[in-house]
Amino acid sequence: MTLVTQAIGIDIGGTGIKGGLVDLERGELISDRVKRPTPEGGEPDAIMKVVTSILADLQEAADTAPIGVCFPAVVRDGHTMSAANVSKKWIGLAAERLFEQSLGHDITFVNDADAAGYAESEFGAAKDVDGLVIMTTLGTGIGSAIIYRNLLVPNAELGHIDIGEHADYEKYASNAVREAKDLSWKHWAARLKPYYETLERLFSPDLIIVGGGVSKHADEFLPLIDIATPLVPAVLRNNAGILGAAALAAHGAGARPTKGAEHLVRETNERAPSVSL
Repeated sequence: MTLVTQAIGIDIGGTGIKGGLVDLERGELISDRVKRPTPEGGEPDAIMKVVTSILADLQEAADTAPIGVCFPAVVRDGHTMSAANVSKKWIGLAAERLFEQSLGHDITFVNDADAAGYAESEFGAAKDVDGLVIMTTLGTGIGSAIIYRNLLVPNAELGHIDIGEHADYEKYASNAVREAKDLSWKHWAARLKPYYETLERLFSPDLIIVGGGVSKHADEFLPLIDIATPLVPAVLRNNAGILGAAALAAHGAGARPTKGAEHLVRETNERAPSVSL
């Protein structure tokens, strides 16, 4: 079997859509990162037109390069079951099929936090960690991803857990809340600590990664969160979604795995446990 060494990643967000061609051996972009603003309202047709224009700009990519698209929603069987910072018209939409029809190309369609977490496990802070990794992204909400021995457990919406008197904990401890309430790093860390203690108690992870734009200030708040599990900042930052979507597309580890895709994962990742399909 010929191993895939390059793939395209597209990262759709509430304010921007970006894409690039990825070298999967080095975990780096080998094209310019192409970025467009997300159309106002974030409706499906408008976003698909932007994604099409981004792909047209990636002229370095071969026609056969796998394409991965990550999106701020729970993704189940190629359908978007939620919508964060985009139009509610996405909810229940057969988004994967619509993208494939629009682009004229098969794609792998995944949740954005899942893509970022997978990228960190392949190329970033969790590379070579042989165990259970939880990735969290602190932004408008709290996104999350679970990776076990480099295999993704999709759609872990751990930002919405209830802790104490606080239902949907991201509404109490996200970075958006910190900014809105002008919390000091110390006071924000005090809100985050019960969250990470809860993840630690529920999952006993080997590593927790903290991502999102605020992770560039990790030195200001991570040392204030005293838990037993190693808690480290993400390293891939703005490219994590692109890298993860591309890697998932190349490894066949999206929402519609096949036996052929499993064999490819086996070849590219000897540590991955076998799964039944």
